Amino acid sequence: MKRLQVLFLVSLASTFLLFGCGKQEEADEPAVAQVIEKQPELEETNEEEAPQTEEEPVVDDEAPPEEGMVRSTLTNEWIDGDLANARPISIMVPNDSSALPHYNLSKADILYECPVEGNITRSMAVIKDWEDLDRIGNVRSCRDYFVYWAFEWDSIYLHFGGPYYINEIIERKDTDHITGCAYGDKRTDGLYEGTFYRSTDKKAPQNAYASAEGINKGIDKLGISKTYREGYYNADHFKFAPSKEPNTLEKYSDAITAKEIDMASAYPITKTAFTYNEGDGLYYRSMYGKPDVDAANGEQQLAFKNVLVQFTYHEVRDAKGYLIFQVHDTTRDGYYFTNGKGIHVTWKKSTDYEPTKFYDDDGNEIEINTGKTMICIVEDGDSFKADGTDLKSK
Repeated sequence: MKRLQVLFLVSLASTFLLFGCGKQEEADEPAVAQVIEKQPELEETNEEEAPQTEEEPVVDDEAPPEEGMVRSTLTNEWIDGDLANARPISIMVPNDSSALPHYNLSKADILYECPVEGNITRSMAVIKDWEDLDRIGNVRSCRDYFVYWAFEWDSIYLHFGGPYYINEIIERKDTDHITGCAYGDKRTDGLYEGTFYRSTDKKAPQNAYASAEGINKGIDKLGISKTYREGYYNADHFKFAPSKEPNTLEKYSDAITAKEIDMASAYPITKTAFTYNEGDGLYYRSMYGKPDVDAANGEQQLAFKNVLVQFTYHEVRDAKGYLIFQVHDTTRDGYYFTNGKGIHVTWKKSTDYEPTKFYDDDGNEIEINTGKTMICIVEDGDSFKADGTDLKSK
């Protein structure tokens, strides 16, 4: 694939444009300053260089619990073989206190959290098995850097419009997305062909949700492929530890104890935190000092086997505080946490559709454990705590 240039800020502060959404959808978000961004269109991939397009079972010594099951390349968990080539969805989710609790985020295989304007964060849930879900979200607007993370999974991107800055990336012909806001004459009343709907138990803009039935309507209308596109998805994403030999991080002499991961310094509004449970070996997520629960799943608290932190170069785009992050063409610091311990890592992403890879301090790709993964994007210069110890980029 052609190596793409990373976005950098070129601001024309005197020119202001509105979001793709109307006032009803994003009334709580300011107008933004116009910028010029150059993103060359993705060239067709030479077949000889095309990454793997299907999920492949990880070589291990366990037989599948049921015939026909395969390992997921998102979690390494056993999944139905019919899902092997199915594209996941990536859906934008707000983290405002008024948006909580979320619905069906416990179904996410990968969950990203990243700052947006105003010191708040937004999440993106990557969900492989979404076809039986009737309420997902709620759903809010796009920020362009999230789209690059969605590309890694060749996922179908769901959002509710967004600021001017998203236009070039969201309108690229290779970006398969469905939006709840007006983008041409195909949209009706701001809700695209029933893909999204508004609930009555919350007030706008925090009451927009997606359903499997609606997503399929949008997919059919736009002619989006539900299976991985040839030359886009690289199944060699995470390197998983063997299921019978999980990575305890004990081989690293500089591993730190990490029973409590406190992201409040980096996420001052949500105060996201993770508490390790010795019983099941999972990190349980909290926001605003309370358990982050799934309202669709019996108030189940979101939990992850792996927590990855990526320190990321960023710039402020305009006076309204809109941000941009360097998501590839870079090698930067991070941390990996599992089983109550953590190590320093570096991460690297080369092009749009290539996966982000994580390496230990000896340059070896790290092995993560089978299960769900939380990825926290932290601005360079910020810090967070693990068991009370400040951790920063080196």
